[in-house]
Amino acid sequence: MQPRNMSMSGVVDLAAVKAAQEAKAKAEQARAEAVRQGGAGAVSPADLVIDVDEAGFERDVLQRSAEVPVVIDFWAEWCQPCKQLSPVLERLAVEYDGRILLAKIDVDANQMLMQQFGIQGIPAVFAVVAGQALPLFQGTASEEQIRGTLDQLVQVAEERFGLTGLVVDPDAQPGAVPAGPAVPAGPYDALLEAAVQALDAGDLGGAIQAYRNVLSDDPANSEAKLGLAQAELLQRVQGSDPQQVRKEAAEKPADAEAQIAAADLDLVGGHVEDAFGRLIETVQRTAGDGRDAVRRRLLELFEVVGTDDPRVVGARRALARALF
Repeated sequence: MQPRNMSMSGVVDLAAVKAAQEAKAKAEQARAEAVRQGGAGAVSPADLVIDVDEAGFERDVLQRSAEVPVVIDFWAEWCQPCKQLSPVLERLAVEYDGRILLAKIDVDANQMLMQQFGIQGIPAVFAVVAGQALPLFQGTASEEQIRGTLDQLVQVAEERFGLTGLVVDPDAQPGAVPAGPAVPAGPYDALLEAAVQALDAGDLGGAIQAYRNVLSDDPANSEAKLGLAQAELLQRVQGSDPQQVRKEAAEKPADAEAQIAAADLDLVGGHVEDAFGRLIETVQRTAGDGRDAVRRRLLELFEVVGTDDPRVVGARRALARALF
């Protein structure tokens, strides 16, 4: 079987080159800072290749794809081409030094995942970046072709999503649970307090800027991420006409912008599941840039609610089904 879908063209928005460069720079800065801090939360090279099943897919693929591109190798014991391809992917996963994570899925033991990805034959290789599935190629491929595809994947992850990847420490114990990112030098208390005061005063623009100031130095700061997501949500709904927004959403069920605006109102009103359900249904109805905009807004709303919230966990699974 000849390889196909090797190109990543069309994934990067060429109109956003400047923003892409800034995101890539922040990703590189965050990665360098993590290394400089001594590699807290580092993984062993052996942990860059993992076996994944249906029970662990949410945790090991979808959640991890928020920090590193996850390359999925669908294989089976009886598949001879798989035995040629898999060792190459495993070696390259280690060679890319934390910029990708390789997840190996045995299709015989995980038929549901095979169906969700729409796989007709193996080997088949996909990637998941920030919850979004991307087909890479099916069948065997030369190492040069695979490297080219992985290079483009890493570039997309850095430029479009600002993913920093994993910090690898050869001395780390395989299978050890990462201790979490190192705490960068602060202090950020004053900036975070200024953001809260701005929110209390109704100065949403000032709060947003204060949170961004923290994140420019510390991209992984969870308090600033949450605060920024909440402040931006409030700014988006400020001054909107709820009746008109909901009227347009009812009249245009496949209009991405109309559904996004209504979902923002749902969340501000405390209707979390309604907001998530609306956007997941819109993902199913739309395609192209509109679908991607809906997916990205849903990921932003996950940040507002909190990624550990059971409603977010359930919505992530529903989003994965809608995307696949």
